[in-house]
Amino acid sequence: MNDTEKLALLTLKKIPNLGDSSIKKLIRTVGSADTVLKSKPSNLLKIDGIGRVKIKELHNTEHQHAAEAELRFVEENNLQFLTYQDQDYPDKLKHCLDGPVILFGRGTIDLKSKKIVSVVGTRKVTKYGVSFCEELIEAIAPLNPVIISGFAYGVDITAQRAAIKHGLQTVGCLAHGLNQMYPKTHAKYIEQVEANGGFFTDFWSTDVFDRNNFLSRNRIIAGISEATIVIESADKGGSLVTAEIANSYNREVFAVPGRTTDALSRGCNTLIKTQRAHMLTSPADLLYMLNWEAKEENTAVIQKELFVTLEGDEERIYNFLTAHGKTVLDSIALQCSIPTYKLASHLLSMELKGVIKPLPGKLFEAV
Repeated sequence: MNDTEKLALLTLKKIPNLGDSSIKKLIRTVGSADTVLKSKPSNLLKIDGIGRVKIKELHNTEHQHAAEAELRFVEENNLQFLTYQDQDYPDKLKHCLDGPVILFGRGTIDLKSKKIVSVVGTRKVTKYGVSFCEELIEAIAPLNPVIISGFAYGVDITAQRAAIKHGLQTVGCLAHGLNQMYPKTHAKYIEQVEANGGFFTDFWSTDVFDRNNFLSRNRIIAGISEATIVIESADKGGSLVTAEIANSYNREVFAVPGRTTDALSRGCNTLIKTQRAHMLTSPADLLYMLNWEAKEENTAVIQKELFVTLEGDEERIYNFLTAHGKTVLDSIALQCSIPTYKLASHLLSMELKGVIKPLPGKLFEAV
């Protein structure tokens, strides 16, 4: 994209009441951002959904001056300037109606042909949450996914540090411009993150930091990935908002269950109970729902249940499979003293829990 079009797009972004979806509609109708700025208001008002309020300040020169200053900032700091029409713009974000028309980036980000998951949760993460998050990322590391989060306290930074530890790309989506960093205590991680990914934001260097920005930032976290994972959350919080946005984008949402008495598990439990999230108890749950395949040598690691417990029939079945490997259902049923129809149910349950590899469909034909 040439500088004229970049400047025009920045100018449109600066106009009050003109959001990302309206800008895309205008450009789609007239052909380019520069053409939008050169169009007569009377012609633009003929476009469905474009009213006078949205284009009231279309020709206010102050917005163009602000755009020129921001473009200089981008160029002087060697930042990425990605538009929703660019090839390098995140693929899945292109399909979000309200996705940013411009993304500012910094670092070594490469999302092409990558598996991408967003990991979010409470800032007051517990030891249980930290342990689950770290073990989950370690387990899926052989698939080389990109880990997206918000670079905030708690679950966010836990996930991003775990990604770095295992040599994975990680991207922090920020609620402010790239001329600052929040929280300041995380400045010590900036270099590591940029060496293993980087940062995205659609906020300008002139935007004043505001907590309300987090809601806007969350749409990027939800839209950029294939799935959003909520590790821990109280009954209210930004991670639940991110989950709702992800659902609105038809993305998969996962939540880690916890005890009903744990305040920081209430949000996750509610997501699961109301069928707004899949229950996540192991890496296998994630692989199964996303239809991700692991390399053969890493299958055992990924399918291991993080906090698995087997009792009764399932324990006997598991021990028999471990000892004897592949066999037919009738043989397993005989050895474990379980009716064949009941065995099939147990095997499917164990497969979903990730403690055994997926079994050939022919084993179930006689059931």
